[in-house]
Amino acid sequence: MTGPSRRSFVAALAGTGIGAAAVGAVVTDRVEAGRGDGSAATTSVTVTLAGAAADGPVTGRLYVVLSRDDSSEPRDQAGDPLDGAPFWGVDVQGWEPGTSRTVPLGAGADGHPFADAADLPAGAYSAQAFVNVYTRFTRSDGSVVDLHLPGGDGHDVFRSAGNLFGPVARFTPGGGEALELSVDTVVAPGDEVPEGGTAQQGNPPDSEHVRHVKIRSEVLSGFWGQDVFIGADVLLPPGYDDPVNQAVRYPVEVHHGHFPTTAPRGFREDGEGDFSAYWLSGTAPRFLVVTFRHENPFYDDSYAVDSANIGPYGTALNTELLPEIDRTFRTVGQRWGRVLSGGSTGGWEVVATQVTYPDLYRGAWAGYPDPLDFRALGLVDVYSDEDAYATSTEYQRTPVPFTRESSGRTTQTVEQANSWERALGSRGRSGLGQWDVWQAVFSPQGPDGYPAAVWDKASGRIDRAVAAQWAERWDLAAHVERHWDELREKLDGQLTIYVGDADTYFLDVAVQLFKERVDALEGSNVTYLFGRGQSHGWEPWTYREFYDMLADHVVAGAPAGEAEAARAWRAMAAPADGTGDAPRQ
Repeated sequence: MTGPSRRSFVAALAGTGIGAAAVGAVVTDRVEAGRGDGSAATTSVTVTLAGAAADGPVTGRLYVVLSRDDSSEPRDQAGDPLDGAPFWGVDVQGWEPGTSRTVPLGAGADGHPFADAADLPAGAYSAQAFVNVYTRFTRSDGSVVDLHLPGGDGHDVFRSAGNLFGPVARFTPGGGEALELSVDTVVAPGDEVPEGGTAQQGNPPDSEHVRHVKIRSEVLSGFWGQDVFIGADVLLPPGYDDPVNQAVRYPVEVHHGHFPTTAPRGFREDGEGDFSAYWLSGTAPRFLVVTFRHENPFYDDSYAVDSANIGPYGTALNTELLPEIDRTFRTVGQRWGRVLSGGSTGGWEVVATQVTYPDLYRGAWAGYPDPLDFRALGLVDVYSDEDAYATSTEYQRTPVPFTRESSGRTTQTVEQANSWERALGSRGRSGLGQWDVWQAVFSPQGPDGYPAAVWDKASGRIDRAVAAQWAERWDLAAHVERHWDELREKLDGQLTIYVGDADTYFLDVAVQLFKERVDALEGSNVTYLFGRGQSHGWEPWTYREFYDMLADHVVAGAPAGEAEAARAWRAMAAPADGTGDAPRQ
């Protein structure tokens, strides 16, 4: 998981390109008239689509962003639901270049954190228009949907390639003046696109220890009705290219998580940082570490499973991309030489992958995973609760928390997080939203081709019929229980789950429910670790402890005919010298 706020929590939004505009506000048309107390805010903003910004009609989501912080452009400040800049969003369909559209700063648009600009704190604001541009997809099931196709940016809406923005103007709510904005600049891809190539999944350069693979997925292209690419970053161990090691085949750690903006595990060729120093020390077990690139029209990754709305990404990653990695690199290429790891969203993905493809992987280490049991989607029980946003009695309505400090203090509610997503996009198209991507992965398609809503975004009212279908799709506790006869032997000792019991997103609650349910199954042998008082991101091992554990697990699982080669591979690491004893990050 990183939901919108969790993306900020793990700095997952850093390092993407923002196109031609310089960082910093370009202030034009300074207007200071009016009271500026928000009591009589301008009711709407006129936005013109410049002819230079589009070569044809534009369909997408149009935003107006306001900010009192001039250290950067307003569009760079709207990507966090906790303390991001206020904005309002409306859908636009077939918007012709040279014409204008209106964005109400109140009724008729979705605003966050204020429904109406009259509620804004008094003062002068910088204002900017932005468009999240949609592509029309005619999918293989016959549905026609408009969604943004990201271009190597991990679907960071406000920095995503192909989207549009304009200059910054000065505006004082309550002043009574008309505010006119424009969009005239296209966001460029963050990585250079080679001739004949694609911006999808990015194009980061290779280095001595980091290589990249990108392929056109047959199954995903068929599903979406146009070319869809997936990719991988591969971290090589020291000595991989040495002639003396050309006969060595290496085990693979597939490390799941969000769209990677750095090399696997944050590796740096200059050796800076605990992991990089450890990896280059010669004392680390010599794995290939692989991270997948699978940004898609709904989110920065697909959750690595086959889903009705996002498509067959589980099939694509495990039966198309993984074999390509085995062909390209000297991997063991067998189950005993593949392990899974990941935290948060990656934690959920490795559990889902291990239980869905138990013949491909031998062992999964899942940290602070997204909800493994949908009786606790955070603190929302989608099967029993009536309202996702509050618990109610006859006389009181108490908001449901989404995030907390380790002390237990609430920092954001479920309703607030969903308000931000609702302003970002209708029909689950926020691109950044945690709740929206869960809905896209877990829900069936609705009658309009978009994900069936598990609850109403405005009221929080849960649709029990949709929730019931979640249980049949990707409630992993229910999945393991349902398939236990075929999974019992394959999961025996192959799954470790760890989480802090003060997890920032209450993910420990679902882990406890998963444990209770799976522990009740005959022959269950799953390892659980709970960090007392630990929040999101808690890791129980140092890098050295973790990779030694993985290496010992791989050697122990090697079949008789491979045991000697496995032991020889394990012996390649020099004796420990203390390097890399810092906790994993």
